[in-house]
Amino acid sequence: MNLIKMIRMGSVVAMGVVAAEASAGDAQLPGYSAGAQVVSVDGKRSQVDQISGVIYSQIRSTRAVRQLRMSLIVPRTSDLKPAIVYFPGGGFTSADHEKYFEMRSALAQAGFVVAAAEYRVVPDRFPALVQDGKAAVRYLRAHAAEYGIDPARIGVLGDSAGGYVSQMVAVTNGEKSFDKGDYLDQSSDVQAAVTLYGISNLLNIGEGFPPKIQQTHQSPAVTEALLVNGPAFGGFAGAAISTDPAKALAASSMGHLNGVEPPFLIMHGTADVLVSPVQSKQLFEALRAKGSKADYVLVKGAGHGDLTWFQQPVIDRVVTWFKAVLGGPIAKAGGEDEPRANL
Repeated sequence: MNLIKMIRMGSVVAMGVVAAEASAGDAQLPGYSAGAQVVSVDGKRSQVDQISGVIYSQIRSTRAVRQLRMSLIVPRTSDLKPAIVYFPGGGFTSADHEKYFEMRSALAQAGFVVAAAEYRVVPDRFPALVQDGKAAVRYLRAHAAEYGIDPARIGVLGDSAGGYVSQMVAVTNGEKSFDKGDYLDQSSDVQAAVTLYGISNLLNIGEGFPPKIQQTHQSPAVTEALLVNGPAFGGFAGAAISTDPAKALAASSMGHLNGVEPPFLIMHGTADVLVSPVQSKQLFEALRAKGSKADYVLVKGAGHGDLTWFQQPVIDRVVTWFKAVLGGPIAKAGGEDEPRANL
């Protein structure tokens, strides 16, 4: 033996490769040639399929039908798998759902079906993006058999504005007012939620920041104001987010902590200068105060969506937490993996 190589994806050993000098018996192998290296590959890492362009919701208006897309990463096994819906950040102005592949790939390698969903952003107003988030969950439940999903184990994950969507989908478990569109026979409740430097209260996104930033968040043109109040148009001159505190709180996860929330993992960087770490602190303290299960991780020196969040320790912590809360894939009795499983 002259080479042993171990390839790792997250904490899962992918395969062992052994290259050895050819033996006398190797000469009998099909395709053998003198000087060939004979390699044996050990391990049973499953294939993972990516399915892009899935239409999970259709928003109908008088003259158009808008289609919302998701991308799926599906482990090709016959196991009954938990699922995660990822909502991307984008400052309420974009929803580039195929980003953060590092995190999504690690979750898929750990056995999760991972859906990345776009959602409506400004100039669409609240509650459009929350309705979309819950529609994505309902879609997965409606198609659970197709993708090998355990419909009783679905979690949500988001960063920044996507963290806001993740939070809102989770804290509105049981609230039917946000269920609009298709697959209304399915529940939009989730069993776990992760929010990375997310927004929990639209009224104080810049709390603790310098006065200039505080002033920006009082502008009627800042994105949270546009999300809740809409842009200036016609006789409406626009309105700051603080114009109607009750309305703003109703559009925030801090305004919906009167139900039964799923377990939360809340993570925030101490060097975030776009979304105040107070956003995560206040959500954590409120959840703990009412007896809900919540874990809070401050990432020392991390900024808002900087490279820290793409490092293995952060990714591993999220994957490990989801595995602890939702559990792993469950082998079907008598089931065997086959090349076209669940597809």
